[in-house]
Formats: sequence, structure tokens, C-alpha cells
Amino acid sequence: MITYQTINPTTEAVEHTFELHTPEQMRQIIDKADHIWRTDWKKRSIAERKVIMSKAAGLLRKDRQAHARLIATEMGKALPDALEEIDITADILAFYANGAEEFLAPTPLKVKDGSAKIINQPLGVIYCIEPWNFPYYQLARVAGPNLIAGNVVIAKHAPNVPQCALAFEKLFHDAGAPAGVYTNIFLSNDQSAELIKDVRIRGVALTGSERAGQTVAAEAGAALKKDTMELGGSDAFIVLDDADLELAVKWATWGRFANNGQVCTAAKRMIVHEKIYDAFLDGLKKAITQFRIGDPLAEGTTHGPMSSQRALDLVLEQIDEAVKAGATLVAGGKRINRKGFFMEPTILTNVKKDNPVFYQEIFGPVAVVHKVASEQEAVDLANDSPYGLGGSVFSRDIGRAEKVAEQVETGMMFINTATAAAPELPFGGIKNSGFGRELSFLGIEEFINRKLIRIG
Repeated sequence: MITYQTINPTTEAVEHTFELHTPEQMRQIIDKADHIWRTDWKKRSIAERKVIMSKAAGLLRKDRQAHARLIATEMGKALPDALEEIDITADILAFYANGAEEFLAPTPLKVKDGSAKIINQPLGVIYCIEPWNFPYYQLARVAGPNLIAGNVVIAKHAPNVPQCALAFEKLFHDAGAPAGVYTNIFLSNDQSAELIKDVRIRGVALTGSERAGQTVAAEAGAALKKDTMELGGSDAFIVLDDADLELAVKWATWGRFANNGQVCTAAKRMIVHEKIYDAFLDGLKKAITQFRIGDPLAEGTTHGPMSSQRALDLVLEQIDEAVKAGATLVAGGKRINRKGFFMEPTILTNVKKDNPVFYQEIFGPVAVVHKVASEQEAVDLANDSPYGLGGSVFSRDIGRAEKVAEQVETGMMFINTATAAAPELPFGGIKNSGFGRELSFLGIEEFINRKLIRIG
């Protein structure tokens, strides 16, 4: 049974426990959400909804310290990184508030006679299931576009960040949204499956593991619900022989170890040309010795604990499995001997194709570094993955880097920088990384009815 608890990953103490919503409470939540959508929210103009969305963004910015400290307390993110998360969350809400009129404007069509246009209308209640690694940002990626488009949202957040979930819900209440427009819900997986079956749920958005995606997509498909899936990845970080080495090491360090590597778009597979491989590896080894690991709320801390005992144990098991199968442990690889779920930043090399970890996603501070002899070998290795979320290419020749980026099978590629998110950039992947897009103008198009109006 799922338990919604704040277990402080720095102290290992259980600070708060929350009860699951009962079946009757779940029914009341969907009743209220559907009612407010039909009678109120969908009838409001974009300008009216913009007022509330903009106010929510402003409240986030005003109280950014309190919200960031909540993130640090519940999942261990270092405070500077948590503050950045609050900032991008507010930026997403503001982006959709300010851009919705343009994104949702009618599209005229060229026809032989009369006229025709496509208008964009909301679908209804959107149900989202979100993970713990970015407790505010993940919610905003669904709430921002859908609320401004006239949908209403019910959100099931990860069980280890319940206070973040409630604080995000309160934002919209404090900003003046009617009850039912955005609602947090604490459910078991079985209850979640029942909610997806409800005919009033018109779309399902999931960010989570591949296994969770298989389950939820099957449930949504059986109920004929539109869904989007963001299911993680094992992003390639390609460093060509003419790359700026200092720049590549800088972004590799950030791209893999930010948020303790608990990022779906982290630089999980570093693919480095043999001409600069040794220098790159030396630079990466030196960089991780500069980390200041400790209490995420303490001044100067760069990296806090892993999010949970389970997350820590899983990564340690993967490292052990990799080494037993022939990988070389270059640095780290152990739990830090102190209270809390702290782990050493780790580097693995010589992870061959027959290693069980080769095709796995490692969701923690572990860099796997591969050596290649050519550009084509780098592309082939990058594509030898069940995932296809994001990736990076480093080269002083931008044209060359673009050609490589075009060949890598992903939804996103970045040149001379690590994979990152911004409100205006579409986010999403292919293959086992899922389908659909969040953020940018594409994110607001996932759960709308593109209705044809034809005048004869």
C-alpha cells in the first residue's frame, strides 16, 4: 500500500504522514472538478484565466524561499537548485499566461469556397501523475498549459513529496481559482486505475518510470483516453575529437550530477572520442572532488542526499552489478558514512554491451564514460539504447555537431551544452522514453479539441 509521507532524506526522520483519499472523497473530487469545468472554468476567457495564472506565478516568486526549502526537506535537493526550480516553475506559469492568446488563436484554412477555420477548445478534466525529482516543475508542465487552455487538473503526486503537492495546490486557491480547478489527490495505484476509467477524465499525463508508463498507458488506452508519457531516458553526451574540452567537462559535470543525477535528461552515457578521452576523464574525476555534499539547507552545499533509501539502494545495486560484469569503478561507488541517504559521486568505465547495466537507466550520481574511435561509432553507440529522450553533442564545428545531432534518435538534442528545460522549448522523447510533448506551444496542444468550423 502506498503511504504518503515526508521522510527527510537528510535525517531519515518521518516528519509527516498523510491519509489516502477514500473512494467517496475521490468521487467528490471528480464531481467537483467536472462541475466547475462545465459551469465555470471552460466558459471563462483566456484573459480571465490569465489573471489567476499570473497571480499564482507571482505568489511562487514572492515565497520562493519557503517553497524551495520544502523541496530540499522532502527530496533532498540542494537549496540553490531548489530555488532555480521554483523560478522555472513560475516562468512556466507566466509563459502560458502570456502566450495562450497566440497559441490558441483560431487557424484559418484555405478552401475553394466559403470559409473554414480550426478553433481550440478544452477537453475537460485532465489527470496527471507526477514524480518526485522536480516536485514543483513537473506539476507546472501540466498545470500551466492545461489550466490556461480551459481544462481543469487533478494531480496525483509522488508519495514522498506530499507537502510540495499540497503547497502547489494552495497556490491556485490563493490566486483565486475556484475549488476544483486544480486539485491534489492522494491515491493508491488501484484507486488511480479506477479514476482513469471515469468517463469524465478526458486526458492522462504521466511522468515516471518505463514500467509506470506501460501500466498507465494501458489503463488510459483501455478507457480510450488521450495520454502523454514522459518515461525517462539514458541520454548520450557525445564529445567529438575537436570539442572544447573545458566546456565539455563543465557541462558533463552539471549534466550528470545536478540533482544527484536524479534527472530523466541527465548525461547518463558519456561518449568520448579516444583522442581526448583520457583528458576528459581526468577532468571529470577532478570536478567531482569539488562537490560539497551535505545538508541541502546548509550554506555552501552543492549536493544533498538521494531522495530516499530505496533510490540509494537501487543505484548501489546497479553499480555492484556493473562492476561484477566487468565495468571499472574509477571513482565513488559507495554510500557516504553519515546519517541520511548520501552517496558518493561515481564514475564507471568499460561498461560493455554484455553488461546488464548497459541498457539500464541509472537514476543517480553515476557517470558511465565510453571511449569511441570515430564520429560514426559515437552515433551508433548513442542510438544503441531503448530510450530516446535527449542528448548533447560537443564540437567546435557547429555544422558538424548539427549533422551528428540530426542522426541521434531522440526527441531533443543540444549542442555545446547539456540537455536542459525552458518554458519555450518543447520537451519529450521517442522510443521507450514515451510520447507527446510538454512545454512550448506544443505543450498546450496535447489536450485540446481542434475543432473544424466550416461555413458553406
